[in-house]
Amino acid sequence: MRVIHTIKEIREYLRDNANTGHIGLVPTMGALHDGHLQLVRKAKKESDFVIATIFVNPAQFNNPQDLEKYPVQTDQDLEKLRQNACDMVFMPQREELYPREPSLRIDFGTLETALEGEFRPGHFAGVGLIISKLFNIIQPDHAFFGQKDIQQFFVIKKLTEELNFQVQLHMVPTVREVSGLAMSSRNLRLSPAEQEEAALIYRCLIEARKALLQQVSIEEVKQTLSLQFSRSQHLDLEYFEIVDTSNFLPLSSIQSPDQTALCIAAVINEVRLIDNLPLFD
Repeated sequence: MRVIHTIKEIREYLRDNANTGHIGLVPTMGALHDGHLQLVRKAKKESDFVIATIFVNPAQFNNPQDLEKYPVQTDQDLEKLRQNACDMVFMPQREELYPREPSLRIDFGTLETALEGEFRPGHFAGVGLIISKLFNIIQPDHAFFGQKDIQQFFVIKKLTEELNFQVQLHMVPTVREVSGLAMSSRNLRLSPAEQEEAALIYRCLIEARKALLQQVSIEEVKQTLSLQFSRSQHLDLEYFEIVDTSNFLPLSSIQSPDQTALCIAAVINEVRLIDNLPLFD
């Protein structure tokens, strides 16, 4: 597995090794868990040469403290990627991708301001900027993202369509702990007891989806879920919405079941967790 740190070096390598076949890209911010590694394994099946990136992107953090607390475990990450047969890792320093404060801003409309965008202003503009950079530098044929960040996936889908990037996007199902809690780098900041309590998020999503499929109204489903969270000792509900994935605006009734998702965010011990389920798998 080759580890590369500069744009010049990775471009030269890809130019000089144009016979590598289809390139699969797995963008990450490190602190890798099995959810990330599932993306690598999927990429190995769908492409000939897999490049993972490790870069904690400052442009997508609206909270400086969140950026400071983001876990860094480079040696462990590289070993995990080696064990999963990743071909290359692009691991630039901040100054390599942001030699100066970026002034370019990408506007994604309601996709950027709804749900996560409302609670994390500027987040998706930062995601769009870094993904544009990676797509431009590496020019992958395939790119792989986790379903846990479903709104991010649809932001990147819009970016790809609007800017005509020639890359096929893959949304890989969320990998979960035995308890059902979605795997996340943020879970490292939780105690075992807090992780167990946070598993309520997934249980509530399952119950809410079941109720919706039984024709229970959205309003009643939201009230039931809110009541369940009110009984939790440490877990605070930030939002729960049933949305149309074309714009991520909340629905009052379900119009297009195949593009409907249940999205949730909650906080425990100052750690913010998100999760979602499509109405239909």
